[in-house]
Amino acid sequence: MLDTVQEPNHIIDSKQFDPIYLNDLFTRSEAMEALVLNRGGSDLLKHRVMVVLFYQPSTRTRLSFETAMSRLGGTVVSTENALEFSSHAKGESIEDTIRTVACYGDVIVLRHHQEGGVKRAARVSPVPVINAGDGPGQHPTQALLDMYTIYKAFGHFAGLTVALVGDLKHGRTVHSLAYLLAKFPIKKLYLVAPEQIAMPIGLYQHLQERVALESCTDLQAIAGEVDVVYTTRLQQEYFEDPAVFQQVQGQYTLHEGVVAQLRQEAIILHPLPRNEEIPYLVDEDPRAHYFKQVRNGLFVRMALLQQVLGA
Repeated sequence: MLDTVQEPNHIIDSKQFDPIYLNDLFTRSEAMEALVLNRGGSDLLKHRVMVVLFYQPSTRTRLSFETAMSRLGGTVVSTENALEFSSHAKGESIEDTIRTVACYGDVIVLRHHQEGGVKRAARVSPVPVINAGDGPGQHPTQALLDMYTIYKAFGHFAGLTVALVGDLKHGRTVHSLAYLLAKFPIKKLYLVAPEQIAMPIGLYQHLQERVALESCTDLQAIAGEVDVVYTTRLQQEYFEDPAVFQQVQGQYTLHEGVVAQLRQEAIILHPLPRNEEIPYLVDEDPRAHYFKQVRNGLFVRMALLQQVLGA
């Protein structure tokens, strides 16, 4: 776990996980998948309450967590727009909000609009806090389901070549996934982005010490070498200069020329939502695994809830 976050069992940052934890999580996620397919769910978390507190909009993450808790027999209380529909609108600090909602639930799933907001929450929370995204910082549960999807496709990580494509500066899903990939003996990691939205220097240096790393700007040129293409939308909400957004918009669309270069066994991932970076025609390609990611997210989050609540 992080030095600043010991107990309770918070999920804050991808760096807190090691390969042993991940392999155990994958095993438990497979068990959850079998549980849902065979029985629809269980009462494992009966009488447990999950508080969902989102300061930014979400479809997949919020509904995935809420469905996961429901499938395990628990109860959900939530607010989808805490910026407007919580006491934040009256000036309440995140610390006071967390101390309050912790009185009502056994676990808090928090999406905050500011990087570091979830860590602040975890420092004062008497119940587990799960990071469901904090500004341009991290999104560790998305990275866990991304890794699980790769694991399901290949059965391993050793020797894989992965391309992270798009907004590597602001993309919290990319940041979290990169930390996890660097814990395994992958063959190579390509960082495909224009200079304006390149990977933050601190994370770049972290990766450089652990994996074979190459930055490039031409996705089509390296498409035939990769096993996994992980592409992301431009995070327009974090661009300070609209002119920079216009400069980089549309540069990394997975058009037919790129897809044609991919290996037959390669997979295409995207954390969603998407904009123009993956045309809808790609959905019919068997290498498109991004809706499998969505499904896998349910099983991974069921396993996480079981783990953090000690059930």
